[in-house]
Amino acid sequence: MSYRPAFVAALQLLARVSEAMVARGLPRPILVGGAAVEYYSGSAISTGDFDLCSPVQAELEEEMQRLGFVKPSGPGMATRGWIHPDLRLGFEIVARLPMDGSVDPAHILLIEEIAPGQSFAIISVEDLIADRMGQYASGTARDRLDQARALFRLHPDVDRAYLDRRIREESQGDHGIEDLND
Repeated sequence: MSYRPAFVAALQLLARVSEAMVARGLPRPILVGGAAVEYYSGSAISTGDFDLCSPVQAELEEEMQRLGFVKPSGPGMATRGWIHPDLRLGFEIVARLPMDGSVDPAHILLIEEIAPGQSFAIISVEDLIADRMGQYASGTARDRLDQARALFRLHPDVDRAYLDRRIREESQGDHGIEDLND
């Protein structure tokens, strides 16, 4: 897959933060949300922010600061996240656990292809599709159905049984894998 350069730079920075956490004996942050969609779509669907999950937010923020991240402040800067001066992408810690802990830990992937000796954790494409379907089902993000369908088309090798179960959980039974067909 061919990613846009700014996204690759942000992934490399995330990998550096991730390795710093591991060096401290702490868990890696887990990439979720729009940046995970961009990763799995090869930048076909792009994002403006990186959502992370971490049970140790204070320590993660310390490592982010060590690598140059700052919290924007001042007029017009209402953000809960962090910005790196070299990037135009925000980073935000959105939860302790992906999808309130409903993700099977065996489905958290370690991505090692971004930079030698550096890796980062990301939720599986199945959990990401289920998340998009849950948001769609809530009525708050109607465009998420298109994202879920695009990811499903791009990843025909998904674990269909797991995906169907997760979609049904995230949509309170309103949707299943059959809803991913156009």
